[in-house]
Amino acid sequence: MKPILFISLTLLFISNSFSQKNIPNKNLENLQGQTVNIHNEITKDKITVLSFWATWCIPCLNELDAIDEVYEDWQEETNVELIAISTDDARSQKRVKALVNGKGWEYKVLLDKNQELKRALNINTVPEVLVVKNGKVIYRHSGYAPGFEDKLFQILKENAL
Repeated sequence: MKPILFISLTLLFISNSFSQKNIPNKNLENLQGQTVNIHNEITKDKITVLSFWATWCIPCLNELDAIDEVYEDWQEETNVELIAISTDDARSQKRVKALVNGKGWEYKVLLDKNQELKRALNINTVPEVLVVKNGKVIYRHSGYAPGFEDKLFQILKENAL
């Protein structure tokens, strides 16, 4: 590959990686079976964390449990809202409501039943966290390791209104 072409492609990749992406206009389902639009769920006057997860994903569950322990403090300090978006397929979707009820998570849980939102946001693995402000993704992170919630909280504080 010629150096100029390589540099151009690299710069294009870097600029696309860091560019803000609007949240697409997609319908999801809540745990009561009602259709909701993701745009209506994202509040304009606060930061929203979208956490993409699945019932079979142990790192996803660990991340959501860790956030649950500090979520109330996060809300008080940054006015953040977390929406946990299940990407479970047709076989495992029936486990979502029971798992959420058993965990006692206090945040909103939505189902991306056909994984349309996941695909539109180019999410290939779970867990994946997106921080959204004014309808635009300002931060994204794939994977989970203990302590990530502290880094995420720092990002929320830096971007709080």
